[in-house]
Amino acid sequence: MSEVRTGTMLAQRQSLPLDAKVVLTQRRIIEWHDHWQGDICVSVSGGKDSLVLLHQVRKLYPKTVAVFVDTGLEYPEVRECALAIPNLIVLKPKLAFPQVIAKYGYPVVSKEQAQFVFQTRTGKSEKLKQIRLHGNKWGRGKISEKWKFLLDAPFPISHKCCHYLKKQPFEVFDKQTGLKAMIGTTAAESSKRATDWVRFGCNAFDTKRPLGRPLSVWTDDDIWQYIRANNIDYPAVYDMGYKRTGCMFCMFGVHLEREPNRFQLMQKTHPKQYEYCIHKLGLGKVLDYIGVHYSAEQ
Repeated sequence: MSEVRTGTMLAQRQSLPLDAKVVLTQRRIIEWHDHWQGDICVSVSGGKDSLVLLHQVRKLYPKTVAVFVDTGLEYPEVRECALAIPNLIVLKPKLAFPQVIAKYGYPVVSKEQAQFVFQTRTGKSEKLKQIRLHGNKWGRGKISEKWKFLLDAPFPISHKCCHYLKKQPFEVFDKQTGLKAMIGTTAAESSKRATDWVRFGCNAFDTKRPLGRPLSVWTDDDIWQYIRANNIDYPAVYDMGYKRTGCMFCMFGVHLEREPNRFQLMQKTHPKQYEYCIHKLGLGKVLDYIGVHYSAEQ
């Protein structure tokens, strides 16, 4: 019988010393490898978490292939770091970011809220629209009252970006190769990832797309401690003040950041990309609408 996982158990695991977490991670990697009879890979973004995971996996299985989706949205330093990884397969999405936002909408607030807004504005099901506006019988599944003004936004909003730029290329790769991926996400990153751990643990074997998450119980401090202890090269962008290095032009969660936020930093560290996304792609008008500063002068 599988163990029952709770938020308390997650907190206990997260409080373990790094050495104990390394042992747990190695067990989960071996479990993943053996379950799929060695047909595994590591999804790498070039960010610090995925680099730590790859280091852990290749200590056990040196020939494990790494897979990188070259979305065109990575920080240059992150992309450079990813492309330098040996035994790397590079995937390309069919759509570019400008095409996704033109066809579906901008990634705003959070993936969940963007999805709810998109479904309410474009969906055909009246029942689903009512749930998104008012919630189900338990009051869940609705657009937050704070963000209902986005329904009147003069620009499209959606959650589709991640699907077309990251998930879809990997899904095609999964079907073509049969390799089962491990990813370097941690439960500490978001409430959804913490919930996923409570539901599935580190290795989700029976989900629609099986995924291994051997670093689930690690914290940011663990990641940096491991990087320093093992002299792992990491992208210089982390030394520029960025806490996370996801897609450069993504606006999910930016409203929660202290200033200087990711766009205010980008203005200083990557001015060419800043001018492109704020003005040419129109992110400035979106950030103005949700009340987020994006310039150091604001």
